[in-house]
Amino acid sequence: MDLVLSIADYYFFTPYIYPATWPEDTIFRQAITLLIVTNLGAYILYFFFATLSYYFVYDHLLMKHPQFLKNQVSREITHCVQSMPWMSIPTVSLFLLEVRGYSKLYDGVGEFPYGWFQLVASVLSFLFFTDMLIYWIHRGLHHRLVYKRLHKPHHIWKIPSPFASHAFHPLDGFLQSLPYHIYPFIFPLHKVVYLGLYILVNIWTISIHNGDFRVPQLLKPFINGSAHHTDHHMLFDYNYGQYFTLWDRIGGSFRNPSSFERNGPLNYVKNMAEEKHNSHGGNGYKNEKLFNGECTKTY
Repeated sequence: MDLVLSIADYYFFTPYIYPATWPEDTIFRQAITLLIVTNLGAYILYFFFATLSYYFVYDHLLMKHPQFLKNQVSREITHCVQSMPWMSIPTVSLFLLEVRGYSKLYDGVGEFPYGWFQLVASVLSFLFFTDMLIYWIHRGLHHRLVYKRLHKPHHIWKIPSPFASHAFHPLDGFLQSLPYHIYPFIFPLHKVVYLGLYILVNIWTISIHNGDFRVPQLLKPFINGSAHHTDHHMLFDYNYGQYFTLWDRIGGSFRNPSSFERNGPLNYVKNMAEEKHNSHGGNGYKNEKLFNGECTKTY
C-alpha cells in the first residue's frame, strides 16, 4: 500500500491537506491517510463493480424468488456502508505494518534470482494459500458458538445480489480478508501484483454473489463460482471455498451446485412463472368454453 500512499501524498494530502511541518513518514499521519484511502477505495470498488454486475450481469428474475427479501438490495447496501469503516480499522493496522517495512513486499522483479517466473508463481501461490485459509476461516465461522453473532448477518441474504458481497459483520469481513494480508508477511510478493490481487479478490467476491451461474464446462469441477456460493447461502453447510472447489472436496463439504443440475433458484423462479402462465392459460380456456356455452351446470 505504500505505492498508493505515496501517490495520495504527492498529489493531494501533502499540497492540500497536511501542514508542511508534518513529515510524510510520521506513523500517525500514515495511519490517518491509510484510513481515508482504504475506505474511499473500498467504497469505490464496491459501488462501481457491484453496480456494473447488478445492471449487466445479475439476472433480475432471481428477485422474484420467495426467499429474496423485501427491499433486499437497499438493505444489503446499507449493511455494507455501515460495516466497511469498522472493517477498515484492523485492515489499516496491517497496511501500516506493510508501509513501515515489516512485510516481504518488494519493488523490482530483478531483486530475486528467478525474476518473472517467481512473480507468476507468487500469484498462483497467493490464490491457493488464501483459498485454503479462507476455507477454514469461513467454515469456522459456521460453528454454532460464533455463527449467530458473526456470520449469520451475511446469511440473511439467501438469494444474494452483488451488493451482498461485502455486507458482513465487521469482524466477519475482516477475518475472511485476513489471509490476503497475512500472505505478504510470509512470502515475497511484488507491490504492484499485491495491489492488483487486492482489487481482483474484491471483484471476485462480488462475482460469486452476482447470480451468474455459468461456468465454462472445462472449469466446472475446479472453480467455486456464483452457483456454488448461492447454494452455500441457501443450504448453509456446503461450498465454503473462495476460488476453487479443492478444499471443499478435501473437507467433505463440496456439493455440486443445484443450478448445474437444473434445480437451482433461477430454475425455481422460471418454473413458478411457467406454472402461473399455464394456470392462467387454463383459466382462460375455461372462460372461453363458458362464454361459448360449452359448460353446463351440474347438480
